[in-house]
Amino acid sequence: MQEKGNISIHTENIFPIIKKFLYSDHEIFLRELVSNAVDASQKIKRLAAIGEYAGELGELKVKVSFDKEAKTITISDSGLGMTADDIKKYINQIAFSGATEFVEKYKDKGDEKAIIGHFGLGFYSAFMVAERVDIISQSYQENTQPVKWTCDGSTEFEISEATREGRGTDIILHIAEDSLEFLEEFRIKQVLDKYCKFLPIEIEFQEKIINNPSPIWAKSPSDLTDEDYLKFYEELYPYSEKPLFWIHLNVDYPFNLTGILYFPKVKNELQLSREKIQLYSRQVFITDEVKDVVPEFLMLLHGVIDSPDIPLNVSRSFLQADGNVKKINSYITKKVADKLGELFKNDRAGFEEKFENIGIFVKYGMISDDKFYERAKDYCLLQNVDNKYFTLNEYAEFAQENQTDKDENVTYLYTNDVKGQDGFIQSAKKRGYDVLKLDTVLDSHFINMLEQKLVKTNLKRVDADTVEKLIDKGIVLESVLSEADKESVKKIFDAVINDTTKVVNLEAMPVDELPAVITQNEFMRRMADMSRNGGGMNMFGNMPNNYIVSINANHATIDKILKSTDEEEQKKLAKQVYDLALLSQNMLTGADLTAFIQRTAVNL
Repeated sequence: MQEKGNISIHTENIFPIIKKFLYSDHEIFLRELVSNAVDASQKIKRLAAIGEYAGELGELKVKVSFDKEAKTITISDSGLGMTADDIKKYINQIAFSGATEFVEKYKDKGDEKAIIGHFGLGFYSAFMVAERVDIISQSYQENTQPVKWTCDGSTEFEISEATREGRGTDIILHIAEDSLEFLEEFRIKQVLDKYCKFLPIEIEFQEKIINNPSPIWAKSPSDLTDEDYLKFYEELYPYSEKPLFWIHLNVDYPFNLTGILYFPKVKNELQLSREKIQLYSRQVFITDEVKDVVPEFLMLLHGVIDSPDIPLNVSRSFLQADGNVKKINSYITKKVADKLGELFKNDRAGFEEKFENIGIFVKYGMISDDKFYERAKDYCLLQNVDNKYFTLNEYAEFAQENQTDKDENVTYLYTNDVKGQDGFIQSAKKRGYDVLKLDTVLDSHFINMLEQKLVKTNLKRVDADTVEKLIDKGIVLESVLSEADKESVKKIFDAVINDTTKVVNLEAMPVDELPAVITQNEFMRRMADMSRNGGGMNMFGNMPNNYIVSINANHATIDKILKSTDEEEQKKLAKQVYDLALLSQNMLTGADLTAFIQRTAVNL
């Protein structure tokens, strides 16, 4: 038997299109062909299970081999196999989906979701790397003969008789000169590891099984232990720290989705890695670009998502937006929110211990998703400088008692540099005020969100004003200096500072405060911070920082400066006071710092 014919297509140029445009990466050919082989193996299992195949199933593994000298790669299976008529129907008619027909025929007799391949267009990805492709196949059907199909990449094919031991199919690729890289063992292994690591049928390469056909995401959570989840995490991410916890996803309505999402230890680093969550379709690796499936604020998570209902383009390389993707995105958001709430409720102490790592997800989610905010507001934690944690409601009640101003507004004080702002923190604590620690890269945005959400509440960094003005309770301290004295002191400091970005004010402060304090307007500083962190307001980032130098009119050193009759002595004392204020804000650097140290050392 020998037969020649033309492949049924709508254009003579289909192969150049496939080779150059349809698949963005030529290595995809191995995913498509191995997936088809797995598909054929699952089909024969399904027929045996429903009594339509009575023969011995035998070993159903898919074997991948190569011959560098002959320049061939062979993918062999013991699956369904094909007759000559099958080949004409499924191979010669490009884009005819054999899997679709099979599912339709047997949808009432079993789990049709196990059929992963689309034998047709995917097969032709072989011509991205091969100058000729041979198919040798023996159908499972009785009284059929093995058949060979050959095509050199043109629209012409040839079918002839063949010999083959047993049921199944061999796909033999004669590799083209421009694709010889795929005849290297390490390269084939690399591609198989990437795309076929969890295919549901064993894949053999170089006499070794290279995949895990039963990944834990395809199992019931009730059948798994913590050790199983940790072992799988290590399989996905060797040498990584153990995850904090994980979420097992399992839903079959209104869409199908399984998977496991791990919370890694990320602490304060906002480095959105987009290569950690892997997307599969029925255990075939598709992509690690999951931004449409997974909410932006969860992109730091690790793990696997597997769904046959995520729409892919014809090459299975890119996601296509539709209603299911949005539903899956919302489902994942809800599952994560519910899991965090459950952890908080069941073990608050453990949740607090993990919050340094969890907080970045919670805060980012609350900023970017109102629905997530509503769920997370009950377990989002605020930490103060004494390392005590509060929920938002707890802190609102706590701060109201002592940090309410004369207009009945509550002020939350915070620091973004506990060590650098210690002097300001201690001043606040002496007044009985509490100071929150908000020092992550997200916190400038988180602070703005809190002010929008919380009623009659504002947040001020602890160094945003003098301690008496941070929370204006309407109490006015009297100054020991007259207006004339204040003007004299101001002139001395203006001359010493000589900086138009610094505004000198004389303030009546407690005598136990520093002789001078440098502060920055909360609003302007916050805008500049947001701009530096990508807030989109570059005009603030480009503006010079403006500071207020508040001179403590009631401090003994200021009185000493005022009463000195030596002008140089006045300037020397004023310079020391100003430098101390700069030092407390980490603003004394370079030659000025060196001079301050030398000057201070002389007076020891």
